Amino acid sequence: MPLLAVSATALIQHWNPEDAAFWRGQGRAVARRNLWLSIPALALSFAVWMVWSVVVVNLPAAGFRYSTNQLFWLAALPALCGATLRIFYSFAVPVFGGRRWTALSTASLLLPALGIGFAVQDPATPYEVMVLLALLCGLGGGNFASSMSNISFFFPKAEKGTALGLNAGLGNLGVSMVQVVVPLVVAAGVFGTVGGAPAPTDKGPLWLQNAGFVWVPFIVASSLAAWLGMNDLADARASFGEQAVIFTRRHNWLMCWLYIGTFGSFIGYSAGFPLLIQSQFPGVNALQVAWLGPLVGALSRPLGGWLSDRVGGARVTFWTFAVMALGVLAVLMTLPGAGRAGSFAGFLSAFLLLFAASGVGNGSTFRMIPVIFLTLHQRAAGPHVAAQDQAVRDANKEAAAVLGFSSAVGAYGGFFIPKSYGTSIALTGSAEAALICFIAFYVSCLAITWWFYSRRHAPMPC
Repeated sequence: MPLLAVSATALIQHWNPEDAAFWRGQGRAVARRNLWLSIPALALSFAVWMVWSVVVVNLPAAGFRYSTNQLFWLAALPALCGATLRIFYSFAVPVFGGRRWTALSTASLLLPALGIGFAVQDPATPYEVMVLLALLCGLGGGNFASSMSNISFFFPKAEKGTALGLNAGLGNLGVSMVQVVVPLVVAAGVFGTVGGAPAPTDKGPLWLQNAGFVWVPFIVASSLAAWLGMNDLADARASFGEQAVIFTRRHNWLMCWLYIGTFGSFIGYSAGFPLLIQSQFPGVNALQVAWLGPLVGALSRPLGGWLSDRVGGARVTFWTFAVMALGVLAVLMTLPGAGRAGSFAGFLSAFLLLFAASGVGNGSTFRMIPVIFLTLHQRAAGPHVAAQDQAVRDANKEAAAVLGFSSAVGAYGGFFIPKSYGTSIALTGSAEAALICFIAFYVSCLAITWWFYSRRHAPMPC
C-alpha cells in the first residue's frame, strides 16, 4: 500500500509477526511504516502535554500575576489529566483500531494548542481558564498509552523492546523539543499579524501565543498522515471486557509500580525541572538548560529497549533503579541551603544522570511486560500447537493493555513530582524532603524487581 493512500488494506485481516516467513515477506515493512508514522504523532503529543513546563516560566513576564504554587499547579495538571486519560486510552486501540484512534487522538491536540494561543494574549484571562487549558493538554499525555499499545501488536517478541523503545524514545523527544522550540518562537513574531500582537516585557516583545500556535500545522499534517498511511489490525480487536482481565493479574500491578519509578520519574522531572532550577538557582536562566534533561532521557530509552532485548529487561531495570537512587542522593548534595551555596554544575550533572537512567528504565520495563505475559500464557497452555497459538494471541492482547494501563499509572509521576517540589518548598523552604521520599521509592522498586524478576529462580524471569 502506498504510504499515503487509503485502500481496502487499511484493515489487515491476518497478522502474525511471530511467523518468520510472514514477517520477512510482508510483516516487517508494514510494521515499520506504522512505527515511523506513529513516532511524529507521539512526539507532538508529548510537546503539547509538556508545553506548560515552558509557558509557566514566561507567564509573569507577560503580565500574569500568579503565585509560585499556582505556577507549579499549571505545570503539574497536564500530567494529572494525561495520566487519568491513559486509563481509558489503554483500551482504545483494540476497540476502535490503531489507525483511526491515532489520527483522531492526534487531531484532538488542536484544542489545547489553539486555546493556549488565544488565552495567553490577555493577562486578564481568568486563572480558571488556564487550569482548563492545562487539563486539555492532558490529551497529549493520554495518547502515549494508545500509541504504545498499537505498536506492540505489530512486532514480534524478539523486536518488541527495540520497536517500543524507538516509538517511546523518539516520541519522548517532544518534551525536549518543546523546551527548545518554544523559547525561540515566543521571542519572534513568526506568524506575523495573524498570530497576534506581542506582550511588552523588560527584555523585549514576547509572543507567548506562539507556544500554542506553532504546533497547529504539524498536528494537522500528522493526523492526516496517520489516517492515510497507518493500518488497523483485525487480530488486535478486543472488547473492554476481554482486556479487563489484566486487573486480576498480579504482574500488571507490579509493573505499574515499577513504571511509576521509570516513566513517572522522566515525565515528572521534565515537568518540574525548569521551575525547580528557577527556584533553587535564581541566577541561572532555566530555559537555556532545562531541555537537556528530557533530551537525554528520550535518547536513552531506545538504548534501554535494545539492551533489554539482549541481556534481559529485569537485569537492566534492577541496575537502573540503583543508579536513580544514587542520582537523587547526588542532587541532595548539590542543593543550596544550610550554609551551602550549592553547585549548579553538580546539580545539572546529577539530574542528567537521573534522566538518562529513567530513559533506560522506560525501555527495559516496557520490554519486560510482553515477555511476562507471553510466558504466563505459554505456561498455562497445553503442548498442542493450536493452544500455543491462542496463547500468543491472548498474551499480545493482555500485554498491549498492560503497556497502556501501566503507562497511565506511571504518568501520575508527572503530577506528583512537580507538586512534591512545590509542597516541600512551601513547607520547608527546600526541595530536600521531596527528594528523600524519591530515594525511598526507588529502593522499593529495586526490591520488587530483584524479588520477582531478576534474581536467580525468580518466579517470572524476564
